[in-house]
Amino acid sequence: MTQTLKTKVLIIGAGTGGYVAGIRCGQLGLDTILVDGGDGLGGTCLNVGCIPSKAIIHAASKFETVAKAADGGTLGITASKPAIDLKATMAWKDGIVRKLNGGVAALLKKAKVKVINGWAEFSDAKTCTVKTDDGDITISAEHVILATGSEPVELPFLPFGGDVISSTGALALDAVPNRLVVVGGGYIGLELGIAYRKLGAEVAIVEMADRLLPLYDKALTDPVAKWLEKHGVELHLGAKAGSFEKGALNVTDKDGKALQLKADKVLVTVGRRPRTKGWGLENMGVAMAGPFVKIDDRCATSMKTVWAVGDLTGEPMLAHKGSAQGEVVAEIIAGHDKRFDPVTIAAVCFTEPEIVSAGLGPQDVQGRDDVITAMFPFMAIGRALALEAGDDGGFVRVLASKTDHRILGIQAVGQHVSELSNSFAQMLEMGAVLEDVAGTIHVHPTMGEAFHEASLRALGHAIHI
Repeated sequence: MTQTLKTKVLIIGAGTGGYVAGIRCGQLGLDTILVDGGDGLGGTCLNVGCIPSKAIIHAASKFETVAKAADGGTLGITASKPAIDLKATMAWKDGIVRKLNGGVAALLKKAKVKVINGWAEFSDAKTCTVKTDDGDITISAEHVILATGSEPVELPFLPFGGDVISSTGALALDAVPNRLVVVGGGYIGLELGIAYRKLGAEVAIVEMADRLLPLYDKALTDPVAKWLEKHGVELHLGAKAGSFEKGALNVTDKDGKALQLKADKVLVTVGRRPRTKGWGLENMGVAMAGPFVKIDDRCATSMKTVWAVGDLTGEPMLAHKGSAQGEVVAEIIAGHDKRFDPVTIAAVCFTEPEIVSAGLGPQDVQGRDDVITAMFPFMAIGRALALEAGDDGGFVRVLASKTDHRILGIQAVGQHVSELSNSFAQMLEMGAVLEDVAGTIHVHPTMGEAFHEASLRALGHAIHI
């Protein structure tokens, strides 16, 4: 017999957008059901994305440090040759994920959100049937929040399976491949490719564009390209991947020459797409914007009291965007006057070195003569030198209006710069001017001093350069 439930709010998807919306709905006293039919509480980010990948990146960096100590020493430190037990590393990573899963479950329980594990399919805009291990449950709701997230793009000539893996598969290997070929030179492919190079794999990257990370300007990506070259990562830019046969990936290089790249594993990271199939979206009557669900500045769809958040709604497909949207929707349903209208959504590439971008970049202001641009190198920052983070070409760059000094954009490349991203976003969100940053006493010695000095330089009086 099918069980029937009614609720004020029904949320589909337990990723960063869905579960945050659920917690906020619960805090606001809204009767809420959250249906989790995907990767588990926390969604892609927590289970097979942001968190586990950063754990593996951290482990890889530690391994690289020990390897340097064994290869002639580093900072006066020597060590014997290290070994990696990737099964144990993955078990450690899985432990982090389980701990965070448990934390999300506890927070949802505290907020009195009912969680149902199963796959939902909508028959109309406000009604779905969830297939669970204990039978079907039909749920009808006054408000529906769609937070189904995204999934890796699969190439028809390189279907996932066996030795052709997605980022999810790369985070579940039990041994370091001798040779890894990465198809796609975006941030996901580079993050994982660099991590496996640090762990000892021979790595090749195949990218259709003529340079890596094509969404970022060359000044930001050059330090990453230099790291790859220094560490023997094979780059095939302007190249097209083909089929994978008999342990080799067929590639056509930029000159039209056919190549075969030997590989134990082929990691395909050519992007992600919104998860719109298999749950009855076509029965809901919502308007689309290309492959995404169309929303307004309240995250409302074209169907009354149906909302959408996160990757389902378009670029940037970032976890923190989904979380912020989830909070906004919960508060709107509770009667608050809210809009999702951020000044910026900062983005981070956890490459080597890391890249941060917030607001406008040089490509956005090209040809304009009303913008000040100033850069400050980490090589002139004491903390960076003490962290071995001053000799990789890293810098902080500030863009501001010439007329009123309003900050328009901030970028950085260098080790540990991801920790500066919130400061960058905060200054832009507050509408700060250069004098605000210049007049803030920055702690010494820290990496953030480079932001201070870049702002001083834009005003014409940097101290340490």
